[in-house]
Amino acid sequence: MSKEDLLKGVTIRKLKSDDLDAIVEIDYLVLGNKRPSYWQQKIEDMGDEELSKSLVAEVDGKVEGFIMGTVSGWEFGIPNTIGWIDTIGIKPAYQKQGMATLLFKSILQEFKNKGVENIYTLVQWEDWDLMCFFKAMGFDRGQMINLEYKIT
Repeated sequence: MSKEDLLKGVTIRKLKSDDLDAIVEIDYLVLGNKRPSYWQQKIEDMGDEELSKSLVAEVDGKVEGFIMGTVSGWEFGIPNTIGWIDTIGIKPAYQKQGMATLLFKSILQEFKNKGVENIYTLVQWEDWDLMCFFKAMGFDRGQMINLEYKIT
């Protein structure tokens, strides 16, 4: 199946709590861990319909990918015109097929509709695939600096 044919069969919709099992499965397939309580808490934390812009990608009614994002609520002095992409997960069979791009473009529209002017995300320095993906989507190095304190 070509990328174009695959994308024709994808439906994007709002993420809902019923998607928990599918998200846990995608996380397991990608990272090798089953973390249902982690994902349940994450979904609950993003549950505010007004701020959450989280979406899933379905093929034949089955969740094959997701993107989680929120609109800032003035945390750390950051205005509510800021959107955050927290997590993106795509089943391995659908990676590099355009599904992540489709999810990103869909969440971008959600953010635009909410008045967001800038979108931020955090990427591990060594995660070149993810960094290249976000670069291809138009992201550039931002003005914020990630600070870390190691407890010894």
